[in-house]
Parts: sequence; C-alpha cells; structure tokens
Amino acid sequence: MSTHRRSARSVSLFIVIGLAAGLLSGLFGVGGGTVIVPLLGMLAGFPHRLAAGTSLAAIVPTAIVGVISYAVHGAVAWIPALILAAAAVVGAQVGTWLLHRIPVTALRWAFVAFLLVVIVGLFLVVPSREADIRLTVLSVLGLIATGLVTGVLSGLLGVGGGVIIVPALMLGFGASDLIAKGTSLMMMIPTALSGTIGNIRRKNVDLVAAALVGLAACTTTALGAWLSTLLDPAAGNILFAAFVVVIAVQMAVKTVRGSRR
Repeated sequence: MSTHRRSARSVSLFIVIGLAAGLLSGLFGVGGGTVIVPLLGMLAGFPHRLAAGTSLAAIVPTAIVGVISYAVHGAVAWIPALILAAAAVVGAQVGTWLLHRIPVTALRWAFVAFLLVVIVGLFLVVPSREADIRLTVLSVLGLIATGLVTGVLSGLLGVGGGVIIVPALMLGFGASDLIAKGTSLMMMIPTALSGTIGNIRRKNVDLVAAALVGLAACTTTALGAWLSTLLDPAAGNILFAAFVVVIAVQMAVKTVRGSRR
C-alpha cells in the first residue's frame, strides 16, 4: 500500500485488524489471514493480492508469538510441525503451478464440502488433552500427505493452513486441541516466510501495514492461546466449528460471485 497515505485512521485501522487477528490466531491456532485479508480489502481498499501478501507477512511474527505461548504449555509437536511445513512449502509451489490449469470453482465447492465434514467431525470427536502425535512410518506419511494437500490448497485458493491442519491433527492423528493448534502455528512460520519472500519480490506486500498488523497481533496472540488452555476441549471444538462455518460461508460467497462473472 505504498500509494496509500499513512493517515492516523489507516494506522489505527491496521492496529485494530491486528488485534482481532492475533486473538483468533492464538485461540484457534490459525494464521489470522481469514480476518486480515477481507478486512484489508473492505476497510483499507487493498486489492486481493496485496491484502493476501500483506497478511502473510503479518502472520510471521504472530505465529512466532503463538508458538512460544503454546510451547510454554508443552503444546507443540516440533518434528510433526517441521514435516508439515516442508511438505506444505512444496505443495504451495504445486498449487500455484496448477492455478491456471484446473477449474478453481469446482475445487472451491469441494473445499466447502470438506469444511462441512470437518464441522460434523468436530462435534463427534473430542481428543483428550493428554493426546499427542505418535510418530510411526504411517503417521509420517500421513503428515507429509496432509502438508502437501494444505500447501496445494493454499496455492490454489489462498486459504490459510490452520483451518486444515488443526482439524486434520485432531481428527486424523488424534492430537489434543492444544497440540493441534500449537503445531499448526509452528508449521506456518517457514511456510509464511517462504511465501513472503516471493511476495516481496513480486511487490505484493505493504511492509508498513504488515508491520503494524503483525505487531498489534503479537499483543493479543498470547491472550488467545491462554484462553484456549482455559476452554474445555469440547467447548473449544464448538468454537472452532463456528469459526470454520465462517470460513465455509466466505468461500461459498466468493465462489458464487466468481461464477457470476
């Protein structure tokens, strides 16, 4: 947003967006892009690519604070997070390559259907708070596959990894809600860094806005993570399901609008 004037209103707006994104990031183990991107577009007039690039850059410090907050409670599975991140980086490159080669509208509807399955699953499966991710040959292969799929969808649809990784770790790998969230934030750091470097080269990042949003988010991420530890796992699943409903509605609306053009 180098062409936008830095008024007191715009600075305040970036800070408010960051505060909201940080709270959700810590509470749900997501990057916060689902809040940052639409708000930058609606309230600050950012075009979609600039909003997405700025959001990804802001996620880096936010995720770091979130990881530290969850690590204090022993709720980060470090090796699974690195496996997921490595696979997601590769998957994101595949996703961007496929972007103009497959019908994205059909993929968006498939993703909405996936989110509906996730919502149902969150009401049926509530892992124990003591549950961890056991590393076996099968689980490692599963983590690689999950990371690849997450990266591909990220590259194709611009969705954040957290909304996929958190339920996948809980429902598919039996991880507790806290470990799923902490691990999700950890895998986002290298992924977001990689994407941000590419976006800076393509001039798709407003660094000042990203810094303001990211720093503001850092002040509330720890609060969100702390609130997550206070929630009963079942209540946490219900809240996360409500969050996923919002994402599904956003994606459905975007798909309908896109098909009308």
